[in-house]
Parts: sequence; structure tokens; C-alpha cells
Amino acid sequence: MTTRLEKIFAGVDTHADTHHAAVIDSNGKQLGDAQFPTTPAGYAALAAFLTAFGTVVRVGVEGTGSYGAGLARHLGAAGFVVVEVLRPSRQLRRTRGKSDPLDAYAAARTALAQDEHATPKAGAGQVEAIRYLLVARRSAVKARTAAIVQIKSLLVTAPDLIRERYRSLGDKALIAALARLRLSTDPLLAAVGQGLRSLARRHQLLGEEVSDLDQALAALTAAANPALVAAKGIGTITAAQLLVTAGDNPERLRSEASFAALAGVSPIPASSGKTTRHRLNRGGDRQANAALHRIALVRMSYEPRTRDYVARKRALGHSNKEIIRCLKRAIAREVFTLLTTIVEVPVTDDLRPLRQARKLSLTTVAEHFNVWPATISKLELGKHRDDDLANSYREWLTAA
Repeated sequence: MTTRLEKIFAGVDTHADTHHAAVIDSNGKQLGDAQFPTTPAGYAALAAFLTAFGTVVRVGVEGTGSYGAGLARHLGAAGFVVVEVLRPSRQLRRTRGKSDPLDAYAAARTALAQDEHATPKAGAGQVEAIRYLLVARRSAVKARTAAIVQIKSLLVTAPDLIRERYRSLGDKALIAALARLRLSTDPLLAAVGQGLRSLARRHQLLGEEVSDLDQALAALTAAANPALVAAKGIGTITAAQLLVTAGDNPERLRSEASFAALAGVSPIPASSGKTTRHRLNRGGDRQANAALHRIALVRMSYEPRTRDYVARKRALGHSNKEIIRCLKRAIAREVFTLLTTIVEVPVTDDLRPLRQARKLSLTTVAEHFNVWPATISKLELGKHRDDDLANSYREWLTAA
């Protein structure tokens, strides 16, 4: 055992039921290792085991977003500096072998060798709550899509009487009709009808579930980061995903370039010979990348500044992929600011009372500003941010 004042580094190989911890000194000498259960008592015993060797500088934990999440939270609350370490590559495992002690010592050596590590997500705040709802919503949407696909596939091979009755209906009318389908006395038609009705009712239940989750997510995301939700082209689900990517401790993102790399939108050189170009990054968090992609597409369709930028780029001969890559990189820079700094959102709750006092309808206001009535309604409710429109709207309402 070393002296209490000696600086040590630790690594933990995490599993579902047990964690294996290893300790080394500042020279890389192996000091000891042990296995602990994945329980609160086990976490406390692991922390005591580490501190018995000396002053712990860093603890490298594998899988802080999965098996090591509970341990990372416990160690962080106890004052340890916890860093994320990657699992050893397969090539290294083939040459050195693999076991829990070997992996734990490898994590400790990584914590010793590198000064800059990925900081784990805190996982103990509003964003963690958003993550759970977002996962549930994604699963429900996937199951709802599977249900309608199965319905249409079954209708292709259904008996003529059923196929001809429902083949011309749209999705919404088809689900509603099948959900109230009465079963035939014919055994075959009854079985086919029961299967289709079951899928249709499942689709309806999943739709209600998605709506409930959307409402819960809207409230949580607006409370967690109102400026992000109010930004142009960013809806509730997109904002929720970006918040989950950043975590409850967005300060772990050291720079906007690091966030761009995390979201997979940092430009990757793809030059060869006389060709000088960059391509899209295919790494990083793909859900965050998809969120930024949706923002880019929305702004390309509706935001004048973005549309002008796209027109200039196309005039210079840039392809659509290159333009989207540039847009996503610029949007990542904006999103990073919204995630890591407090941005005040202009108050718009005075607009609706002013409009109602003048007895103006949404349609009248929308025609005056040449926008959709829904845009004015969302602006009044704070669901859509457009500072220029809000200021012009307020001046128009208060004009004598």
C-alpha cells in the first residue's frame, strides 16, 4: 500500500452486475485491483478502495452512458474527477488478451496518459428526464410506423372483399375505418378483420401515447432552454435531442468545434491530387446530426437569409451536399451558444391581449404581414421566435 499523499490514477471496467477497479501510481505501476457489485454499497466500497491508495487524480470509467452511469454519478458526487475512457480496440485485445483486471488497468493507464478527456454527462437533471421521454417517444413512433406498414402489407394479400373496400383510403381514414371494423361471420374474413382491427387500434393508442409524450417534452424543453426552443427551425423534438446530446452539464463541451465534432458536422478533408474539397463527417452522435440536418432543411425552405445563402452557393457551383454541410456547421455554432450560455428570449405574451383589445382576428393580422395565421398564433404563444416580426407586430398594434 502506498502513502496517503501519493497521487494515483484509477480505472474501472464496468458491467451490468459488477465493476472491476484498478489503481496505478503516477509512473504506471500497478498497485491493486478488486471487483465490486453495482449497488450503492458497492459504489461506496469502490470509492473507499481507491482512496486507500492515496490521492486520486482521475478515475477513468468505461461506459459512463450505460453500465457505468450510476458509478460515474456516485463518484462525481463524492468529489472524484471522473473521465470517460474508450474500451480497448479489438486489435489491442487480440495481442494483449482480455479480462476484467486487464481492462481496468488499461482504463487507469488511459486516465494517466491523457490530460484531456471527455467529461461524462451528469445525468441527474431536467435533460436526463427529457432523455427518458425522448427514448419512449422514439420507440412509440417506430412501433406506430410498423403498425401502418403491416396494415398495408396485409391489405395487399387480403381477400378481395376487404382489399377493395379499403385500398383507396388515405392513412388517417384507413386507420379510423379499420379500428371500428365489424367482424364477418365467415371464419377467414373474421380472422383477417380481427388482425387488421387490432393493428389499427394499436396505431391509435400509439398515436395518443406520442401526443402525450410530445406535451410532456414541450413543457420540459421550454423550461430547460427556452432560447433553444424559440430559435428558428428548432421544434420541440429537435431541441430535446440537442439537449440530450449536450447533457445536464453542457459546460463539458469545451468549444463549438468540439460540439461540431460530437454532432458529426465538423468538415473532414477529402482532397486528392488537384482536387481540394471537404466532405460530411459520418461520425459523432447521429441523432444530433439528424437534428441539425432537420434545422438546415427547414431554414432552407422558410428562412430568407438561409435561402439567399443557398442561392449564392449554388451560383458558385456548390452541390447540395456541400451546402448542407456548411449550413449544419454554422447551425452547430449557433446551437452551441444556445446550449452553453443563458440567452434571454424576448417576451411576446403581450401581443395576444393587444390584438384582442383591438378586436382583430388572426387572419386579418396574417394578411397584413403576409404570413400564415398559424405563424401569428405561435408567435403570440411563444412557440415561434421572430424578433423582427414581433417588434413590427407590436408597433402596428400600438400605433394610434
